[in-house]
Amino acid sequence: MSTDKASPPLSLRRSFLTGNKPRSGERSPADDSSKASSSRLFDLSNHLKKIYPIRIHRTISASSLSLSSVSLSLSQNSNDSSTTDYSTISPPLDRKISLALRLIAPLRPALERREAGPGSIACDDGEPRRCNWITRTSDKAYVSFHDEQWGVPVYDDRELFELLAMSGMLMDYNWTEILKRKSLFREAFAGFEASAVAKMGEKEMADIASDKEVMLAECRVRCIVDNAKCILKVVVRECGSFSNYVWSYVNHKPIVNRYRHPRHIPLRTPKAEAMSKDMQKRGFRLVGPVIVCSFMQAAGLTIDHLVDCYRHGECVSLAERPWRHI
Repeated sequence: MSTDKASPPLSLRRSFLTGNKPRSGERSPADDSSKASSSRLFDLSNHLKKIYPIRIHRTISASSLSLSSVSLSLSQNSNDSSTTDYSTISPPLDRKISLALRLIAPLRPALERREAGPGSIACDDGEPRRCNWITRTSDKAYVSFHDEQWGVPVYDDRELFELLAMSGMLMDYNWTEILKRKSLFREAFAGFEASAVAKMGEKEMADIASDKEVMLAECRVRCIVDNAKCILKVVVRECGSFSNYVWSYVNHKPIVNRYRHPRHIPLRTPKAEAMSKDMQKRGFRLVGPVIVCSFMQAAGLTIDHLVDCYRHGECVSLAERPWRHI
């Protein structure tokens, strides 16, 4: 009686016939093919990581927009390596990059407007953008002074003397209070003609000091009269004119500053300190460095309008206009 025995596996029979015995731990060609495919995919993923960042993170302080949520994941599942088509990896990646760029794009116009030249920026209400210290509640006289005179280069001796006198009044008043009484000052001081002011006597100075509308102490009146005498006796004889004297400290060319915030504008500068020191030696009064710095700003020797103020560009154009100093 014959007994049926289970036939051995086909692989064992092939090994027996060929004389080759299977080794323990030996991998089949199919395993090698799978490993090679996974290796190629891993190398491709590493290559893409070098080209594109794993995560785009950008924060803009102006709009508080964060793109940290935009993640470009390039990892692939190694289990799908045998069926992965490399041509399908690029389109999704391009779409993700395009999405990230579209999120960033709306920020560019805002940044360009911030960096744009002065004069091209206007407020939402249609009014031109002015320096920050000009507000909706600012007096019309102060706004007019900012828009028409402050920072405009001045070369006339009479106008320079007037600005120097009004800058000295900042010891007691602000610009708004001074500008409101500018016509009274001109009437009291003969239109700020240095030759006429220098001839004022005690009675005339007392009358100005007693005028309740002018509201100037007698010591302030005397300072203006003494400065007029210094302009005639010292400055005009040596420099030819008061204009030549003051403009020589900036090499007869306005200093153009590009401040973005009021806190960046100094109260005193080396040029103002040098002019103040020399004026005090010549007998001028009420000409400290801070007052002289204010005088230089008002007379356009230095252009300190903020860069986003529409007057900055206009004053710079006036400063660069060719002129001949007489």
